[in-house]
Amino acid sequence: MSARPVGRSRRARGLISQRVERLSPSGIRRFFDLLSTMEDVISLGVGEPDFATPWHISEAAISGIEKGYTMYTSNRGMLELRQELARNLSVRYGLEYAPDDELLITVGVSEGLDLAMRAVINPGDEVISPEPTYVSYNSCAILAGGVFVPVPTTAENEFRVKAADIEERVTGRTKAILLGYPNNPTGAVMGRADLEEIAEVAQRRDLIVISDEIYDQLVYGVKHTCFASLPDMRGRTILLGGFSKSYAMTGWRVGYAAAPAEIIEAMTKIHQYTMLCAPITGQMAAMEALKSGEPSVREMVADYDRRRRVMVKGLNAIGLSCFEPKGAFYAFPSVKVTGLSSQEFAEKLLIEERVAVVPGSAFGESGEGYVRCCYATALDDIREALRRMRRFVQRHRL
Repeated sequence: MSARPVGRSRRARGLISQRVERLSPSGIRRFFDLLSTMEDVISLGVGEPDFATPWHISEAAISGIEKGYTMYTSNRGMLELRQELARNLSVRYGLEYAPDDELLITVGVSEGLDLAMRAVINPGDEVISPEPTYVSYNSCAILAGGVFVPVPTTAENEFRVKAADIEERVTGRTKAILLGYPNNPTGAVMGRADLEEIAEVAQRRDLIVISDEIYDQLVYGVKHTCFASLPDMRGRTILLGGFSKSYAMTGWRVGYAAAPAEIIEAMTKIHQYTMLCAPITGQMAAMEALKSGEPSVREMVADYDRRRRVMVKGLNAIGLSCFEPKGAFYAFPSVKVTGLSSQEFAEKLLIEERVAVVPGSAFGESGEGYVRCCYATALDDIREALRRMRRFVQRHRL
C-alpha cells in the first residue's frame, strides 16, 4: 500500500489562511526595508517621534526594574495605571470610566484596534472608515472576518469625512464606524460639529464607533474633540489611545481601550490568550507620563508646530500642493504635477535624491496622487529634504 502524499495534500488544501492571504504587505515597511540598505537618506517616512522619551518617564521604569518589578501584571493592566488613566480622561474630556472594568491596557493602540475588531465584528459585518486611512485598519477588519468599507475624502475638504457620506454606505450588515482623527496619513482633524453629525448617524443606525485617538494631544491651533465625550456616545464608543506619539514612547508599546464593561470584558478575553498583559516596565513609564508628562508634551508639540509650518510652506513653494494639517505630524502633499503615480514618485525620489516618503496609495485608493511626509524629524533635515525634493520636482514636472 503506497504512502499518502501528505505534503501534496496539504498544499492542495492551502497552507495559509484565506484571511491572511487577502492581506497586502504594509506599503510603509516595504520602503523602509529598502532605505535600510542605502546611505545618506533623509527619512520623512516612519511615523515616529525623533525625541527620546523624556528622562523622568524612563527613570520611573528604570527605578521599577531596580526594585524588582519584572513580573506579569493583571491582564487588564496595573490597577494604579488604570486609576491614573481614569483620572486623566476625566480631567481632559470629562469622561468617567471605572478603572476596574471599563479600561484595558494594551500592547500599543495596534493591539487595541485588533482586540476591538475581533470583540465586536462577526463574519460578514461591515466596518465603515474614512480613506485615506492608516494601513492596519483594513487588515484588522479582514482578520476579524469583517468587510472594510472605505469612504473617500478629498483635499478640497481637508480630508474630513462627512456624515452624509458615511450614511450612504450603511447597509443591513454595517456594524461599526472606524474613525482615526487626528488622521494618519493626512494630518486632518475633525471639528466638534462634524463629529456630532456622525454621532447622530451612529445612534440612529445603532452602530458602534471605534475611535482611534492616538494623536489626540498633537494638534495645532485647534481643540481635539474626543468622540466618546459627545452626548450619548460613551455607551457606543470604543475609545483607543496610547502613549507612543504624544510622549515619544513608541518602543514601550503601551496603549489603552476605554469602553463599556461588556466590551472591555470581551476584549480582555482575547487579550489574555494572546498578549496576556502589556510589559510592566512600559506600564510604569506610562503611569509616570500621565502624572507629570504634560510639560514635555507641550514642548514637543511646539517643536512639531515649527517643523509643520516649514514643511507645508516648503512643499507648496516647490509646487506640491499641500493643505495645512492641524494634527498628528504628517503632511500629505499632492504629487500630481509630476505625472507620476504616488508609488513611482516615492521610488524615484528615494533613488534619485535619497529622500524617503510613503506613497499615498499605501493608505487606500483615495491616497493615490499624494505622498505622506512625516515632519517628526530634525528641522535641518526637513530643509535639506525640501531642497532635494525641489530638484526632483523640477526634473519631473509635467
